[in-house]
Amino acid sequence: MADPALDALIDALRCLPGVGQKSAQRMAFHLLQHDRAGAAKLARAIDTAVSEIGHCRRCHTFSRAEVCDVCLDDTRDPHLLCVVETPADQAALERTGSYKGQYFVLLGRLSPLDGLGARDIGLPALLERASDGKVSEVILATNFNAEGEATAHVLAEQLKARGMKVTRLARGVPVGSELEYVDLGTIAHAFMDRR
Repeated sequence: MADPALDALIDALRCLPGVGQKSAQRMAFHLLQHDRAGAAKLARAIDTAVSEIGHCRRCHTFSRAEVCDVCLDDTRDPHLLCVVETPADQAALERTGSYKGQYFVLLGRLSPLDGLGARDIGLPALLERASDGKVSEVILATNFNAEGEATAHVLAEQLKARGMKVTRLARGVPVGSELEYVDLGTIAHAFMDRR
């Protein structure tokens, strides 16, 4: 019979996305058998992050401060507001180095099956932020799946009704790909979004 503390560790690791019983068990055994220092470091990092990291009051990304560094950066263009679903999406856009405006993180997407509506993803706060008198264009950078498209559509309708210029990230053929291997939906969107 396993130790209750070991069972608790395995169960805790299962809360991570894509981690099932066997993966959690392998991780727990590895940490306890081969990397106790790594386990302690991981425990401290999680404890610190959970107790010290919240959400920026302006854009809702993760931040230790009340307002994040991106929102405080006066070199960023205040006329551009990029709307993303998650802090991970924001981080991906930041890694490209190609966008120098502000962000608004929805912390989700519309999902009627999960009971997530417009208020749950922060639509009122987005409308208030977009109507601050500085923003002239809202760029919708939600994911290109069914929920992301529905979210982009609802947001676009609400923003356009307030006279905002709304754009959407383009879709197209990935760099370095060969057309014969690209899915038909991507090719069709690339034709529609061509420039």
